[in-house]
Parts: sequence; C-alpha cells; structure tokens
Amino acid sequence: MTLGAGGSSVVVPRNFRLLEELERGDKGIGDGTVSYGMDDGDDIYMRSWTGTIIGPHNKPPTVRFHSRVNMTCVNHETRVVDPKKFGLLANWQREYTMENILTQMKKEMAASHNLTH
Repeated sequence: MTLGAGGSSVVVPRNFRLLEELERGDKGIGDGTVSYGMDDGDDIYMRSWTGTIIGPHNKPPTVRFHSRVNMTCVNHETRVVDPKKFGLLANWQREYTMENILTQMKKEMAASHNLTH
C-alpha cells in the first residue's frame, strides 16, 4: 500500500497494513455482512486468515462437520448437512439459533436410522 501527498509517497509495510485490517476485523468495522480474522493469533507473520460472508436473513446457515460422521442427512464426502434431509434447515426460521441446530442434530444422531449396530 502506498500513501502520498503533494508528490511524495510512503510505502506502508505489509505487516502494518495487516495489523490495521486485523483491528478492523476484530472491531467489526464495516456494514456487518462480512467477518474476518486470523486463524492463529500467535502467527506473527499473519499468513492464515478466515473470512465469512453473512448471507440473507431468511437463508439457513450451512452446517458442516469437521470430523467424519455416519448420518443420513450428512454428505459423506463434504461432511455438509443436506438441508433437504434435515428438517430444521429445510424449514428455516430467522428465530432459530445455533443451539436449536445443535439440539436437533443431537436428536438426529440418536434416531434409529442413524444408529449403527
């Protein structure tokens, strides 16, 4: 990034610019539709970041397992919950919370069609 006034310019070091971006992300500065920050707060080189785009309010969230699970509503390759096979996401309402999703997911795990013998 280069800043300049009156014909002169100063190159802002990369780490200063990243620190500025990190501060903006931490404070939630912006229109609220994006969120970002570092993956590892101890990474002094600030190499790995995670960003999220906040979707429309009436759209259900994407739910993905990090570990493998054997459930009929979860795609075995991507580990993403298929909204068409998980009632809460299929009939999404804005009032639902992460707790609602997790509670319903726990019930789904205990359902007879997901139990392995």
